Amino acid sequence: MAGIDVGGGGHGGKRSVNMELPLIPFIDFLLCLVAFLLITAVWSQMARINADARVPGPPRPEEEIEQKEKDKQLHVEMRGERKFQLVWKEGSTVVNTIDVERKPVKVNEDVTYPDLGKKIAEEWKANGSHRAATAKKFDQAVLHTDNTTPFADVIAVIDAIYTPQREYTVPGSGKTEMVPAFNVTFAVN
Repeated sequence: MAGIDVGGGGHGGKRSVNMELPLIPFIDFLLCLVAFLLITAVWSQMARINADARVPGPPRPEEEIEQKEKDKQLHVEMRGERKFQLVWKEGSTVVNTIDVERKPVKVNEDVTYPDLGKKIAEEWKANGSHRAATAKKFDQAVLHTDNTTPFADVIAVIDAIYTPQREYTVPGSGKTEMVPAFNVTFAVN
């Protein structure tokens, strides 16, 4: 127990004002109160919704907004057993579709598709967007395949997509090197 002494008392008929306060239960109560306040503060933060008065659209309707041109993407579909399908798309709009016969060529134990590589190179020269050596972006190729496609075939198609090469100037060093023209990504089923 802790005591509080305020002096005085006992003289001239005054009552003693010395009291003993139970500080340990008081400290326990304060710790519980602090813990409760901290926890509820986190809950109130999680329940907030960020909202503001900005609405979609141009900030000033009298000004015209530039329409940003969408990049073309090459979609390589290898779902059939007889052919590949090359589809150029701008966003969700199909620009061009080309069928390439599926002729695998065995080199040692590897499979390659040289006809597909040649056709992709021709298509990139005709439709590729990022050809300049200083362009930091690369054209995108999206590979569509079944879950049952053998791994060796998938690698052979990726190698065919990497056939077209372009010059690329490395930022900072100024060195120019030959790199594949496409970044390859996989489509989600």
